[in-house]
Amino acid sequence: MNYTEGPVRNFNKLLIANRGEIAVRIMKTAKRLGLETVAVYTEADSGSLHLNYADESICIGVGPVVDSYLDAEKIIAAAHQTGSDAIHPGYGFLSENDKFASLCQKENLIFVGPSAKSIQLMANKAKAKKILIEAGVPCIPGFELEGLISKEIKKKATDIGFPVMIKAAAGGGGRGMRLVKSKYELSESIKIAMSESQSTFGSSEIIIEKAIVAPRHVEIQVFSDNFGNCVYIGERDCSVQRKHQKIIEEAPCPVMTNDLRNKMGEVAVSVAKKIKYSGAGTVEFLLDSEDRFYFLEMNTRLQVEHPVTELISGLDLVAMQLSVADQQELKITQEDIVLDGHAIEVRLYAEDPENDFSPSIGRVELWKEPKIDGIRVDPGIKKGQTITPYYDGMLAKIIAKAETRSDALKLLLESLQKTILVGVKNNRDLLIEILSNEIFVKGEGTTAFFEKVYSKGYIAKEPAFIHYAIAASMHAFYQMECNRKRAIQIPNELLGWSNQGFLKTSIKLSFFGETRDINMVAKGPDTLEILNEDEKLTFTMHEDKLRLNGQSLDMMDFYVSSLDLYLFTSTSSFRFRNEIYRDKYDEKKSEVNILAPMPGVIHALDVSEGAKVSAGDRVAILEAMKMQHELIAGKDGKIGKIYFSTGEQVSADDLIMEIRE
Repeated sequence: MNYTEGPVRNFNKLLIANRGEIAVRIMKTAKRLGLETVAVYTEADSGSLHLNYADESICIGVGPVVDSYLDAEKIIAAAHQTGSDAIHPGYGFLSENDKFASLCQKENLIFVGPSAKSIQLMANKAKAKKILIEAGVPCIPGFELEGLISKEIKKKATDIGFPVMIKAAAGGGGRGMRLVKSKYELSESIKIAMSESQSTFGSSEIIIEKAIVAPRHVEIQVFSDNFGNCVYIGERDCSVQRKHQKIIEEAPCPVMTNDLRNKMGEVAVSVAKKIKYSGAGTVEFLLDSEDRFYFLEMNTRLQVEHPVTELISGLDLVAMQLSVADQQELKITQEDIVLDGHAIEVRLYAEDPENDFSPSIGRVELWKEPKIDGIRVDPGIKKGQTITPYYDGMLAKIIAKAETRSDALKLLLESLQKTILVGVKNNRDLLIEILSNEIFVKGEGTTAFFEKVYSKGYIAKEPAFIHYAIAASMHAFYQMECNRKRAIQIPNELLGWSNQGFLKTSIKLSFFGETRDINMVAKGPDTLEILNEDEKLTFTMHEDKLRLNGQSLDMMDFYVSSLDLYLFTSTSSFRFRNEIYRDKYDEKKSEVNILAPMPGVIHALDVSEGAKVSAGDRVAILEAMKMQHELIAGKDGKIGKIYFSTGEQVSADDLIMEIRE
């Protein structure tokens, strides 16, 4: 994956104004091209992986993004302080901030991205649509809210026809987006969308568009230089999303034809040329079942999912960005671009899918990324790193490339099965489940996939007795080995034996409140027997391989963490708690209390002490990891004491308020 445009001539030191996996990704290419790299970080980020890849690093704040990664003045100051002459913004944060791009130019710093003017033209969705409608680009019917009263908004939305989609005019990435199915939901949805937009993008401006039901989300990668050259590098299908947050991306799109690709590519190039675009950009479309496509938005930056395009095109998009920023001309034409094979990417997130995907924080106790030919891992974490509540929860991207889609899918499943993460809850098992789903396997996924398949939420697999037995036996063998290392030399024939027969041992394991007693008999140094009703399970350990009744087991890994036992299989991961040493584990929350489901900030309180509430009423909004989460009363009652005020930080399980009879 090389883009041989020659050495970078106009800058030598590159500051990456970002963090996590994208900072690591940019540094790898920059260093290959001979550039010095500078990382920025916060005190909360001081143990992060991206610092390991930089030649130099500089602290820009304590934790919150508003006072660090979103503070343009601090980024500029860091660049000057380190002697950097160029800044790569990555994605998110300041990457689509036209004022930041202008400030870089004013401060004689090269901004690796498009001009401030191009960013500005596409940054506001409402203004962008006006420009592109005039240029003949197919757009979704919609309107701006500015200057309209509530009655007019409802009438216009009704004229378009429900369902409608509310969108933040100033940004993307799913923030500030709400699907509204009827006029009765409109007012409240607008309030929430405006609040999310203000919090994320610094602007409460929103637009309303006709919702295209169950389309595919297909985006075209474009690339332009400063000399009028522009190409499109295939497409990506990003249809599998949850609340407009992409989960899985692939290239090419499973239903794409050469004719349709050319049509969409030519429209995307016309968009880029209309605004005199420079660098890497993505023009996003909604594609319906009859191959009609509608402009959605243009992202004036590198996309999270760019690796799938790199793998099937053989191009390094970051190298191309640096080349264009260096005022070099593109040396490839549209005819030079050949797409080969199929690539699929998944995003590994620190989140709890069983708890409405609430963000997860904690220390990464174990991280094993898959080492398989055909697999690319873009990591953003390392063992020992602390995941904080301040930033987006993406931990790593895992991408598979093969000749066919089915082979890429098999390869990606195998890699996820060998991906081991302990310390924060994550979506590994969900990703395995989605990739195994018949709809996805057939390439029939649309933006309605997630809501259709998980209409009742994600329910993780519960362990069977065999999983308890495997965890118990692995723990027993682990303890035997520890004891053996501490003991005086003992002959093998005496291990597990006493003058009263074979030694018996037991362990009490719990999983989300369910506890099982597992009784074992040691038949020697490498053999255990466990009885399950009338069935005898014989576990043996040989060369670190566990076998059951002589057969191999579906077990990818096992890990002992203080008092927790982690078991990883090809489809699931289970965390058991050892109740011999700990009180019974119970994660059920009392319905008479409102507890914080995750760390965050109290964004709004909808009730006051003494107010009457009914089960299902919203009582507060918690903001965490740039998302707003509604807190709901679990029963009828009266609000008791409220322990936090608006704007205050809370930790997971903090008691926010009481509900009395």
